[in-house]
Amino acid sequence: MHVLVTFTGFHDPYTLGLVGEEQQAGPILSLVKARTFDHVVLISTLNTRENTAATESALRVSNPGIEVSIIDAALSDPTDYIEILRVLRTQVRLALESYGARTDLSVAVASGTPQMHAAWLLMVASGELPARILHIRPPRFVTADKPLVSEVDLLSREFPEVRSAQVPEPESHYASVDTGEIIRSLGIVGDHPELKKALEIAATLASSDVPILILGETGTGKELLARFVHLASGRPTERFVTINCAAIPNDLVESILFGHRKGSFTGAISDQEGKFVQADGGTLFLDELGELPLETQAKLLRVVQEGQIEPVGAGKPVDVDVRLIAATNANLARAIRRGKFREDLYYRLNVGEIRLPALRHRRSDIPKLALAVLDRVNASLKQPKRLTTAALQRLQAHDWPGNIRDLANVIERSARLARSPVLDADDLLLSEPVGHADPLAALPEPVEGFSLEEFLSSARKQLVLRALEISQGNQSEAARLLGVTSQAVHKFLRKTKQ
Repeated sequence: MHVLVTFTGFHDPYTLGLVGEEQQAGPILSLVKARTFDHVVLISTLNTRENTAATESALRVSNPGIEVSIIDAALSDPTDYIEILRVLRTQVRLALESYGARTDLSVAVASGTPQMHAAWLLMVASGELPARILHIRPPRFVTADKPLVSEVDLLSREFPEVRSAQVPEPESHYASVDTGEIIRSLGIVGDHPELKKALEIAATLASSDVPILILGETGTGKELLARFVHLASGRPTERFVTINCAAIPNDLVESILFGHRKGSFTGAISDQEGKFVQADGGTLFLDELGELPLETQAKLLRVVQEGQIEPVGAGKPVDVDVRLIAATNANLARAIRRGKFREDLYYRLNVGEIRLPALRHRRSDIPKLALAVLDRVNASLKQPKRLTTAALQRLQAHDWPGNIRDLANVIERSARLARSPVLDADDLLLSEPVGHADPLAALPEPVEGFSLEEFLSSARKQLVLRALEISQGNQSEAARLLGVTSQAVHKFLRKTKQ
């Protein structure tokens, strides 16, 4: 029995063509029309239930002889590798086992998210799922040598050196990798669920060679995560090369990345190897990827697709074995709409996407990070410093627009300049950018006529009223928020009514 199993996507069952409002068959209908199947299994997610129902109806009309069934996947995030793999390994595989061992199983990698496609590839490549992988091209990309439907052969003999050199067997290469030890050695601190999720995805992708795109604000630790992936990948430890794309002059970017030959341009007095050659066999980390010129993006796409670079003035390509990790704090979707970033390069890199949370979104980790930084700073101080509970609370309440890097700078600056061995809340030297409010930074300047008692009385009143507003008039809850007794709140309200 020939069975096709596939996620449904937003282009199913029909999608708009390139002209006006014309409709054409989506990936699933096109695949079923091109290949013969006895049964089609549609995997529906929370966001594609309508598409799934419509696809089932369309299949029953166009192919009445095919049995169609639906698996309603318990998938809350269609881009979470760990969650997708968990669903495929439990819910989906359990359903497929009912077809028996003689089933000819095919999976499609045209519908669904790039993360779903990657999960299929990982399961089939590892032998965990005995299936063939089918890819269907949009009609405009079909040529004589590129058919509408093709099978992705992960064991192709065209790439024997890739299989032996780049994808070693897990038991001989990755079994000894201790990700926990790598995390400790890099000084990665925190146990917030969002951070743990990013590390889990990174660990899952590390043993493959897929490119990775790390997204996150400045100072969230993108380079540190890239180092984690490199060390967990099993590639040579010392072969981790970094470059900040925003710091490269436009006229030198190709030379620095790909190298150049002597005499290829004015000032090229000798051959120069580029960053890709320096990282050959290891990992190249491209920070601030969105700053690369469009022309260079096109050449980078060739490297990702073919594993080849062409040094300036060389005239012929050079093979390289480089694991590519890129990072950006820019909105690439917006850059694509503005014509500043290539959409095809984005999708090539987006197979392995990891998002790092901003520090304000993982506030429970702030005290741990602050103490870890202080411990490091104390190692170089004659008189070690300590933080009070009030200081930690102030750090935790701050929004940290510069994220972990910002926090580390504040701790070091405050510890080195403080005269007392104990740092209290008002000893923290926070530099506050416009638009970000720190409670202590908003204090008024004492001038002639200023009354401390009047200011404190007014502040106390505003805070109590705000707490009552948040607690919807519940005095006990308001007292808990303020850190005072219920009697204190009651006494304050009774006094204000007199």
